[in-house]
Amino acid sequence: MASRPHALPSPLRLLLLLAAVGLAATGCRGVRPDLGPERTLEAGVPEAFGATSAKAPSVTWDFGDGTAPQTAPGVKHAWATAGRYTVRALDGEKELARVVLTVVPRPVLRAVPADAQTVLWVPRLRGNVEGLVDFYERLVGEANASRTLADTPLVPLLLRGLATGPSEVDPEEGFGFFILPDFDGVVALLGVTDSRAALAAVARELRDAGHRVLPREDGSARVDPVDGGRSMLLFADRGYVYLAVPDSPAAPEPGETVKALAVEEAPDVELVRRQVEALSGPGFSENALLGELRGKVRDGSVLLFSAPPVPEAEKDDMPVRGFFGALAVQADQAELDGFLSSSRPLLGGTPGPASRLLGRAAVGPVAAAQLSVPPEELARLVFGSPDSPRRQRTLERWRTQGLDAEPLLKALRGDVAMLVYFDAAAFFQSFIRDQRPAPKGTVVMEAGLASVQPVLQLIQKQLQDNGLAFQKEAQGSTTRLRTRLLEQPVSLTLTPERATLEAGEVLTGRDSGDVGATLRTRFGAEAFGPGHLSLMVDMGRLRADLAGARAVPGVGAAQLLASQVFVTALLERLTPFEYGFLDFAPVEGGGRLQGRVVLRER
Repeated sequence: MASRPHALPSPLRLLLLLAAVGLAATGCRGVRPDLGPERTLEAGVPEAFGATSAKAPSVTWDFGDGTAPQTAPGVKHAWATAGRYTVRALDGEKELARVVLTVVPRPVLRAVPADAQTVLWVPRLRGNVEGLVDFYERLVGEANASRTLADTPLVPLLLRGLATGPSEVDPEEGFGFFILPDFDGVVALLGVTDSRAALAAVARELRDAGHRVLPREDGSARVDPVDGGRSMLLFADRGYVYLAVPDSPAAPEPGETVKALAVEEAPDVELVRRQVEALSGPGFSENALLGELRGKVRDGSVLLFSAPPVPEAEKDDMPVRGFFGALAVQADQAELDGFLSSSRPLLGGTPGPASRLLGRAAVGPVAAAQLSVPPEELARLVFGSPDSPRRQRTLERWRTQGLDAEPLLKALRGDVAMLVYFDAAAFFQSFIRDQRPAPKGTVVMEAGLASVQPVLQLIQKQLQDNGLAFQKEAQGSTTRLRTRLLEQPVSLTLTPERATLEAGEVLTGRDSGDVGATLRTRFGAEAFGPGHLSLMVDMGRLRADLAGARAVPGVGAAQLLASQVFVTALLERLTPFEYGFLDFAPVEGGGRLQGRVVLRER
């Protein structure tokens, strides 16, 4: 039967024909892309949309952040800053699909490789860096701080970004340094909003400092240091700029030929880049030990985590698993809170003996220190665990010097304390006589003893080996040795229970009291107590001693007053430091480190 070419098509055939014509005319752009559900993304991290096949129909993508639309079947896009953005797929003016995305700052630890051994970081620039810089400038002086900060990788760009407002630096993201196990050096990183502009800005700063910057086609740059040494690598990845800085090469051996200002290749900087670019997911942010320790430490402006591997042979001496600490800066003070995690109780799990010196001493020291450790644990720290290769090497080294360390270690009770006093009268006498300031005061140091003879033998040998003339007095069970060191009188008194050293001026006119209790009241209920390693420096007390001098033998009232005014002004110009302390003590699961630095009121 002949065909009927002019017959009308059926309704179904007509519908299919019209659809085919329509799709052909639009290039299939009327197909609705699947953009997925509303979700949260990190700034700087690309997100994929649309089809992956080049044969798929193209659509126009509007990312909602002011960047130019793109037309393609599929795209990847990263948002520079945090916010809420609407992504739309368009066919001309027609909207095919949309999704709302919440973009949050990318945490700095998610930009650090998971196998980093040590990380120092500021979690968020805004609100943290300003106080840190202000505190540091007050502590060391504005000029010194400016020089140090200008030489620290990426810091000049960071500070300029915070000072000038909107820039390539992202103030909501972080900054830090990290160390990788296979890289002999340190890596700095900084969160940015425009990677290209940030790389260009860092390159300019490095050139201004005299370094040679060699750009590469992929946007990274090799940096040859101005003073020679190993090349650095500058690159960007997912919203962070990195600068890998290798350690300087070892000093040449005597007689070794050295090429002046030679640049040494450092292929391991490429290892850093490969590890960063291969980073996926949480990076270092979900480190198990870091997560465990974070709950034990208060929050801060600067955070530090370190867990370097310990050689198997040294694990008995070093049971430490890792350390996490936070430095919180508030106006004119900085507080440190840290926790040292250990696989076994530190220092034997029992506190060392209390210091007898701190229990009763002259009041008003300008510095104090205490070490309270059980004797065998002290020996383990200094020489290594019993029968370990480290201890054997150390003991043999002492034997070659004619000393037997084992009896000496057993002679110690485990408590050592030191107090430093300032003598204002002696200071002003010396200052007026010599027309220059010189430290004057007294150092008192005491160690508890279980046996006196090994200590006496060691001290006598040291005095003889150094050619120091000394006088020896013995009365009953007490032995006293006197000599002069650095033009200062030194006296060492040995009894069966303690060794007490006094150096400098003779302490007179001071009341005695429980100095340890006073320090604990000031710095915390446990500081300077049994089992604690504690240190304190009090410049406020030194200023008070200077201002409190009322009559000095041989010095007229007018001379004294003029000297006080001059010295006080000089001291205030040199340092704003008021006082600082550091305390470490074993606790369950490891040890707690606490400290504080306070500057005098403005």
